[in-house]
Amino acid sequence: MSKLHNDLANCIRFLSIDAVQKANSGHPGMPMGMADVVTVLFKNFLRFNPKNPDWLNRDRFVLSAGHGSMLLYSLLYLTGYKSISLNDIKKFRKLKSICAGHPEYHPKTGIETTTGPLGQGIANAVGLAIGEEILKRKLGKEIVNHKTYVVAGDGCLMEGISHEAMSLAGHLKLKNLVMLFDNNSISIDGPTSLAVSDNFKKRFESYGWNYILINGHDEKEIFKALKKVQNSKKPTVISCKTKIGYGSPNKSGKSSSHGSPLGLEEIKLVRKSLNWNHKPFQIPRKILSEWKKIGKKCEQINAKWDKVYKNRKEKIDKILKNNFTKILKKEKQVAINENKSIASRKSSELTLNALTKENNTLIGGSADLAGSNNTKTKHHKIIKPNDFNGDYIHYGVREHAMSGIMNGLSLHSNFIPYGGTFLIFSDYCKPSIRLSALMKQRVVYVMTHDSIGLGEDGPTHQPIEQLSGLRSIPNLNVFRPADRMETIECWQQALKSSKTPSVLSLTRQNLDPIRKEYSNINKCSLGAYEILRTRKKINLTIFASGSEVSLAIEASHKLAKDKIYSKVISMPCQDLFDQQPVSYKKKILDETNIKISVEAASTDCWKKYVGNNGLTFGIDAFGKSAPYKEIYKHFGLTAVNIANKSKKLIRK
Repeated sequence: MSKLHNDLANCIRFLSIDAVQKANSGHPGMPMGMADVVTVLFKNFLRFNPKNPDWLNRDRFVLSAGHGSMLLYSLLYLTGYKSISLNDIKKFRKLKSICAGHPEYHPKTGIETTTGPLGQGIANAVGLAIGEEILKRKLGKEIVNHKTYVVAGDGCLMEGISHEAMSLAGHLKLKNLVMLFDNNSISIDGPTSLAVSDNFKKRFESYGWNYILINGHDEKEIFKALKKVQNSKKPTVISCKTKIGYGSPNKSGKSSSHGSPLGLEEIKLVRKSLNWNHKPFQIPRKILSEWKKIGKKCEQINAKWDKVYKNRKEKIDKILKNNFTKILKKEKQVAINENKSIASRKSSELTLNALTKENNTLIGGSADLAGSNNTKTKHHKIIKPNDFNGDYIHYGVREHAMSGIMNGLSLHSNFIPYGGTFLIFSDYCKPSIRLSALMKQRVVYVMTHDSIGLGEDGPTHQPIEQLSGLRSIPNLNVFRPADRMETIECWQQALKSSKTPSVLSLTRQNLDPIRKEYSNINKCSLGAYEILRTRKKINLTIFASGSEVSLAIEASHKLAKDKIYSKVISMPCQDLFDQQPVSYKKKILDETNIKISVEAASTDCWKKYVGNNGLTFGIDAFGKSAPYKEIYKHFGLTAVNIANKSKKLIRK
């Protein structure tokens, strides 16, 4: 290896070693091992511009092995990104530092995605690569034609999401996707042979990927492999045989270098071993200057691209224009005119039919449940291998990968991805949903068959605790619409929420319309609103969501016959209601002392509204296999039971 290469790679190693030591926590081993690979990548192949971090046609660099975050922070600092200074690196893992323990997505910083939960970055990278192919088809190769590189470790590839995502990537022949596999054969517990004996070559080739095995510390082999993938016809894994903790006399190749500081004495030995005679955090000017040159190598390419983009901007803006508001206003009027009893999953399909007729940024999909989730419309074109002139992805039975891929699609540019599965399988999606929320990405999760209302399929498929769990995730809007009008408004709010992902919880069974008059106001955007009042002066408030709103209305009318008057509050989104002004919340919550809630799911998230004096009608046990009306009756979710118990409570 050349002296210059060694010097450049050692900058990464020692910034990582010193930052972890100063923080007294972190993962030095992976950056030490992969420094040679990323040095060759950034120096010779990666298209990027630190002065324009969100350049649309930049190559994407994803660190799926997010515990090695100092690898990324070192590269960003060395190549000249303004987002990360040497002082930031010295504050590694400190409060408010951009250099968090694991990479956290920030726009225009060079940190392309949030990683740490192993394998998520692989799915994100697949989403980014799909996004590149779709946008290239829309705008042309002169505007979009870039690579996506993802660094993944042994742990990433043990996670099931890696199989799901790589299988789909191979099927779609994502030729511009390259995985740099940090094949160091070490995990936290020790050698990976404790748990894994996979034949990686056969595994990856069976997915439809190229497989190249190299010495991850040989500059020439790294260069040769990266050069080869530039014109590949399918995705490629470059398996880089590396030594974790490279350069450490006592900890290299051992799990002891994975997740803790090397220690001052060992660091002295590493400095001696790698001939690095510089103080902590000190990068010699000459070597730093070489790194800055690397950071500037694509400035002219970016400038030429800018000229092409500016000449076509008007056309591009027209292609990517959204007109959601106008379309959905029309749909609300249609819903009023038709006044039909339909399932909210069907209401969602009708809404999507209108949206996908003209839209160029909505990318739909489902985890092998398109006909059940009603996510595919008559206007959709299927995205297929070597054919990305479409807007619908058949993800197959890969819920976890679907969710991680949608995060990548959202991160790529201005795509708004949505994907469908049953609400019960939100458990398979949860890690990626949480990251959507953490990264503030506009991803829409269409979750149908949302309660015991799905009937005979029984408790394995009937969600109980799922709504409560999803509502507990910060920055996630969970919508449960009660009819077609609410479904349209929930879609409108989901598409409007540019920094918040959404879950649409939709029914299998038909729902009667509860809204029969047109309104320009999106009432669902309030989270909760009054849908019925049986008298001006009332003594009971009934909260409900989704399929149970009509049940609450029926119970309210029954109570009125016994001169117990109430208001019914439809609460399609608790998350949005909790964000409303205090005055509005008081208007909804404080009018009566006695409050009840009705929802065919676990009751715990309603107790904050009904208080100690109220009742929660719901299900705090597993469901049953039977026709859905019988199950509702079994759990006391009938208008008669709700009215009778409410009557007793009021007359106590």
